[in-house]
Amino acid sequence: MTQAQTEPIVLDPTGADPHTEARLLRDQGPAARILLPGGFPAWSITRPDVIRALLTDDTRVSKNPRHWPAWRDGQVPDGWPLAALVRVTSMLTQDGENHRRLRTISAPAFAPRRIEALRARVTAITTDLLDTLEAAYALPDQSTDLYEHLARPLPTRLICDLFGVPDTLRPDALRAVDGVLATAATPQQAADTIQNLDAVMEALLREKEAEPGDDMATDLLTTRDNVGRPLTRREMLDTLALMIGAGAETAVNLIAYGIAELLAHPDQLLLAASGEVPWDAVVEEVLRVRPPIMHMPLRFATTDIHLPGQKDGEPDVVIRAGEPILPGFGAVGRDPDLHHNPDAFDITRTTKAHMAFGHGPHYCLGAALGRMEAAVALPALFDRFPTAQLAVPRSELTPLPSFIAHGLSALPVHLTRPVK
Repeated sequence: MTQAQTEPIVLDPTGADPHTEARLLRDQGPAARILLPGGFPAWSITRPDVIRALLTDDTRVSKNPRHWPAWRDGQVPDGWPLAALVRVTSMLTQDGENHRRLRTISAPAFAPRRIEALRARVTAITTDLLDTLEAAYALPDQSTDLYEHLARPLPTRLICDLFGVPDTLRPDALRAVDGVLATAATPQQAADTIQNLDAVMEALLREKEAEPGDDMATDLLTTRDNVGRPLTRREMLDTLALMIGAGAETAVNLIAYGIAELLAHPDQLLLAASGEVPWDAVVEEVLRVRPPIMHMPLRFATTDIHLPGQKDGEPDVVIRAGEPILPGFGAVGRDPDLHHNPDAFDITRTTKAHMAFGHGPHYCLGAALGRMEAAVALPALFDRFPTAQLAVPRSELTPLPSFIAHGLSALPVHLTRPVK
C-alpha cells in the first residue's frame, strides 16, 4: 500500500486539549506527520503496539540527536522550546551501553526498598501540608489552591530534601525545571531556562563538593567514578537536573489531576474513601485517563522504518532515516482498542492499561515514587476534608501550557472545616 500523503498536524504548544489532539493523531495511522515548535517536521506515534515496537528497537531508533540532520547541522536555534530536553548528555539522550552506564548511577535513588523507606517521609510532609491547610481554613465561599498548597509542594519538597537542595537554591531550581517543559515558551524564555538550569545545578554540585551531605546529590558525586567510565561534568549536571525534574513533575501532575477527577466524580470518591476500591487502583485510573506526561521528546530514526497500515484501507507509513519521532505515551490510556468508553473516569475498571511512565529501556525511574506519593496524599486529603468541592467547574481548570507535561496550573477547591 502507498505512503500516506497528508498535511502535517501542528501540535498545540499550550497543550490545551491534548486528548482531542491525541485522537486526531491516532486516526492518522501507525504514525502521524506533525510539526514541532519552530516548524520542525516529525512523526507522532500514539498506538500502543507501534510504541512498543519502536521503543524497544535499538537498531532503528535512537535517543541521540546526532542522528537528526537539523540538530547536527546547527539549524536548531538555542531558543527552541525543546532544546533543553534534546541537548542534554544524560540517560535521556543516550542509547545502549552509555545509557545503561548513566542509568546505573541513577537507579539506586529510586530502588523499590528506598522508595518504600520514604513512605514515612511522604506521610510526614503530607500531614504537615494538611495541618497548614486546616490551620488556615477559610470561609466556605473562599477557595484554596490545592495545586500550590499540596500537589506541588509535596513532591518538590521531597525531591529537594532527597537531593540536599538548600533552601536558598530551591526556588531557582524548581523554576528552571518547570521551564524545561514549557513548550509554549518564547525563544528568550527557552534560552534563559537552559542558562538558569545549568547555573543552579552547578551551584548545587559545588556546594556538595565543599560540604558533602547525606543526600543523593552527594551520592552522585561519590559514585561518579564507579560506572565504567567516570561521569563528565556535563553528564553530572544533566543527570542531576533530570533526576530532580523527573522525580517531582510526574507526581505533581498525578496528585493534582487525582484530586480534580475525584472531586468531579463524587460517586468514585465515595468508593475509594469507603475502601471498596483500593487507592492503588484509583492511582492507576488517574494515570490512565490523566497521564502526567503526554508526549516525550524525542527519538530519531537511524534508518528508514516501514510501518504497514494496521486497519482496512489504511496507508503504510515510512519514517525516513534522521526524522524525529515523538512518542505519545499519554494517548495509550484512552485508546478505544484497549478500553471501553475510554474517556470515562472509572476506578472500578478491571483493565487500566496505560504507558503513563513510558516503555522500554527508558521507562521512568521515578514511577514507583510517583505512585506512592499519590497513594499517600489522596486518601490523606479526603480523610481530612471529606466534603471538599471544586471551586470551579471541572471544564474550567487551567492546564499547564505544555504538550509534554499533562498537568494543571491551579486547582481551586472549597474546603470544609473538619468536624472535631
